Amino acid sequence: MKYKVVVFGVKDTSENIVEFIHKTICPVDLVITISPEVTKKNQVSGYKGLSVLTEKFGIPVHEADSYFLTDEKTQKFLAENEFDIGISMGWQRLIPASVLNCFRYGIYGFHGNCGYLPFGRGRSPLNWSIILGDTRFNLNLFRYDEKADSPNVFATEMFSITPHDDIRTAQYKNMICSKNLIRKLLQAYEQGTITIRTDSKDFDSWYNKRTAVDGKIDFHERTRNIYNLIRGVAAPFPGAFAMLGEEKVTIWEAHPFDEMIDFSAYAPGEVIDVFDKKPIVRTIDGSLLIDRYEAVKKLQAGDVLS
Repeated sequence: MKYKVVVFGVKDTSENIVEFIHKTICPVDLVITISPEVTKKNQVSGYKGLSVLTEKFGIPVHEADSYFLTDEKTQKFLAENEFDIGISMGWQRLIPASVLNCFRYGIYGFHGNCGYLPFGRGRSPLNWSIILGDTRFNLNLFRYDEKADSPNVFATEMFSITPHDDIRTAQYKNMICSKNLIRKLLQAYEQGTITIRTDSKDFDSWYNKRTAVDGKIDFHERTRNIYNLIRGVAAPFPGAFAMLGEEKVTIWEAHPFDEMIDFSAYAPGEVIDVFDKKPIVRTIDGSLLIDRYEAVKKLQAGDVLS
């Protein structure tokens, strides 16, 4: 069987993109995802089972038994069918050459940073951009090869990261730009005019992989760094956290409070006061108001987060 337009994905953002393409551009002929069993061995923030797309739109969904698409079931499926073009959204693994070679016009995915590829290759680029305090994000739609985030760029769009954004609102902006780029790609595909630019003048740099433990807050950091970390790993990611004795306190939302009031009588990480159930915590250069947190017990004045 021939599948013209195929989407690879494992997240709620993948479902959103499939629905966008299917309703506004052209039929999606196939979705390739992973089975729920695979998530037990692979950390997938924001995982969403996509079999629901068959019920909603009648789109066939292939559930791979390997996130690397090397399982026998998937290899057999790929060998027995034909494919034109693939779009990857929320697929956080390299796609092997054996799969890439099955697609006549290639598989395309997204990667961005404050600069231009190959600068900023690697993992969790949108999280890192917020954590590092970047104020813009340059989103590339590029053709995959067997390497990570190669500068095989079809098109780019840029959006701002404001001080008010967290990772979820940045994802909204990312999705809007992704949809614009996908529309351009599928129009070029229909016209047979897909052009790729590979003449980047930038240099290689890499974002490292982030895990849940990297969300630990150091209250000896400056307020802006703590704030950027909290918003950079907010839901649907594991969240920033600190310890109150042996208990974990996950901080989902917070913002800088005041940098002029004299809080020298308090230690960094100490709860200064609580208003409307929202603790105010001292930082090295000011204070932070915690808007939403999760803990075994409510934070009180005098508690020290470490």
